[in-house]
Amino acid sequence: MRSQSLEDSGAAPWRDQRLSPTERAEALLPKMSLEEKIAQLVGVWVGAEASGEGVAPHQSDMISELPQWSTVIQHGLGQLTRPFGTAPVDPVLGARSLAASQAQIVAASRFGIPAQVHEECLTGFAAWRATVYPTPLSWGASFDPDLVEAMADRIGRSMRAAGVHQGLAPVLDVTRDYRWGRTEETIGEDPYLVGTTGASYVRGLERAGVVATLKHFAGYSASRGGRNLAPVPMGRRELADVILPPFEMALRLGGARSVMNSYAEIDGLPVAADRGLLTGLLRDEWGFTGTVVADYFAVRFLQTLHGVAGDAADAARLALRAGIDVELPTVDAFGEPLVEAARRGEVDEALIDCALRRVLIQKIELGLLDEGWQELPDDVASLRFDDEASQDIAVRLARESVVLLRNTGVLPLPVGSRVALVGPVADDPMAMLGCYSFPNHVGVNHSDYGLGLDIPTLRDELARRVPLLTHEAGCAITGEDTSGIPAAVAAAAAADVCVLAVGDRAGMFGRGTSGEGCDAVDLRLPGVQSDLVRAVLATGTPVVLVSMAGRPYALGPEFDDAAAVVQAFFLGQLGGQALAEVLTGAVNPSGRLPVSVPRDAGGLPSTYLAPPLGRRNKVSSIDPTPAYPFGHGLSYTTFEWSDAAVVEPREDPAVWPVDGEVRVRITVANTGERAGTEVVQLYLHDPVAQTTRPVVRLIGYTRLPLAPGEAAHVTFGVPADVASFTGLTGRRIVEPGDVELRFGRSSGDVAATLPLRLVGTERQVGHERELLTSVRVEPLVAVPQSA
Repeated sequence: MRSQSLEDSGAAPWRDQRLSPTERAEALLPKMSLEEKIAQLVGVWVGAEASGEGVAPHQSDMISELPQWSTVIQHGLGQLTRPFGTAPVDPVLGARSLAASQAQIVAASRFGIPAQVHEECLTGFAAWRATVYPTPLSWGASFDPDLVEAMADRIGRSMRAAGVHQGLAPVLDVTRDYRWGRTEETIGEDPYLVGTTGASYVRGLERAGVVATLKHFAGYSASRGGRNLAPVPMGRRELADVILPPFEMALRLGGARSVMNSYAEIDGLPVAADRGLLTGLLRDEWGFTGTVVADYFAVRFLQTLHGVAGDAADAARLALRAGIDVELPTVDAFGEPLVEAARRGEVDEALIDCALRRVLIQKIELGLLDEGWQELPDDVASLRFDDEASQDIAVRLARESVVLLRNTGVLPLPVGSRVALVGPVADDPMAMLGCYSFPNHVGVNHSDYGLGLDIPTLRDELARRVPLLTHEAGCAITGEDTSGIPAAVAAAAAADVCVLAVGDRAGMFGRGTSGEGCDAVDLRLPGVQSDLVRAVLATGTPVVLVSMAGRPYALGPEFDDAAAVVQAFFLGQLGGQALAEVLTGAVNPSGRLPVSVPRDAGGLPSTYLAPPLGRRNKVSSIDPTPAYPFGHGLSYTTFEWSDAAVVEPREDPAVWPVDGEVRVRITVANTGERAGTEVVQLYLHDPVAQTTRPVVRLIGYTRLPLAPGEAAHVTFGVPADVASFTGLTGRRIVEPGDVELRFGRSSGDVAATLPLRLVGTERQVGHERELLTSVRVEPLVAVPQSA
């Protein structure tokens, strides 16, 4: 029900769907009191009652006092925080509880405005009994944005069916230091891969009617030492050329309607107080018109952690002035402190109006102010968060993201062989799940509810396919206990092949070895897992090393004796099935590394996006060359690449106008005996530029499934804008000069090089530049003969 006041009098233009959202918001805004305005700029953290009768305010460790529910909603409410993602609740009862709370909010408000409801959704709707998909590193490993988009659409549909309007995903931070605990939440270390994949996720979520929220704008992943919330020592070129492009792509190509600020401080200025970034760049230059929501407690952190605000009111003033519209997760600095500061004239009410206008427009776009809006979906009784269609996408994505790094012929596992499965993650369902999955994020605090899902382990799935399977854990993921290693060694020694599964357990703030606040000192495997690996390798039994982790761990010389190496990044609830299918050959691996796998655990990690002096050279004794480079991945079949050529323009040598496009082509053939998928990658090399440039960087890619004997032409259309970078003046330019386009099986394995020359005068480009390299695949009737 709605309040029986202004909106039911027949004079409520903010409910008139013939008007634009902006016109409707402008009609409502001046009628609201200061308290009513500010109430729309805050969220309240709640949990749905298991009774289905409402929500209960959540008392966070960060908030010492929380007002009564009736007091919180007396002037209306902007957002409800995580009613499904705070404690286990049955999907149907959770939806009924949420609807009951919305009815209370609407009735308490003079204008009958419902709350906007948000949830986490990085690896699926973070709710009990909801499908858990692979983590973003797995999305990147798949090199399959279309499948990621389909996943996001399924996630969004389940959220909207439950009454949720906004999802706090995707994470678009580009990995800069693998020691950072949240590496598992990133899509990878390359901005083009992150941007194209992230934009696809946004399209899927937004198509389902859920507001996608880009995280974390910007620089969070570049913290010093890989420490969570540590200062970011980043220059403007790294920010512009590496960190920002994925956000541009997700906004322009995906249509994201919300952005969440980064906790980071860049060069001493916290992003939550950075008007130049949140308003000058994001809104004035890029034209973003959606909402900026605060990362949880980020407004108060301006006082308590950063020390740039004297009190809560000061923190609210700085954040509002910078461009933050909504304080999350619960009412704090944007509550009474902001009301009082505005009354004292310390905060210009025009800033409040500016934020409110954006909030109201978004609520109107979501239909929350329409006549006929319903608190409870009609089909709530049949609500399910985990179904066959969702599981199908989850397992397909998991299969595509398994990366075969090394194989001397031991894989697929020989039929009838005696297999020893050892390692601490081999029989652990939680080893499949990322930090922001519900079982890891919330469920660990409610163990009596169980996982809520069937999550088979690698042992479960291998046992179904390998009759002669033995198992020994060998050691735990963490700790110093080596007492189980002898039994694991004995099992390996008695087997024909040993599958050795090592890795992480995701958690929060020290509860795991990967995840938010679970940063690593170095890139050695946690605990005594390296001791286990060395001991098992010493048996002489062929070893298949499987890393199931949230970051790449160093695979130095001590791992060189492994007969095969497989990398998986938290594959989700059906990851055990996907891994077992790859190991036994039922699925041909097609994943490619979204991050390099380092060889040295102790050297300062660096990604492949390095200029010449960031690579191996004669002036440093440290060799940063990875064990396996970005983009690397093997198959059970073989592919031949040939006939690379510049298709257009046809000049010789090929010229490339600084405002034009070049089209290049290569032929790829499956020369093996089974079907497989190659990932064709295109890299740019700029040998001489006015600023130092990465030796290579990804500018195009495509998955190419081919049957045995089948071949195809792959043509990339590359706009010159894709070759742009931040020049001497701090502006993005396309600079004339010699460049190379390199077809690569990975960033370190070049199949063909095409020299070109960018011609014309130096050209400045901005946010409206071309962002994408087009791809066209033309199947061929027969495999071309090799020269």
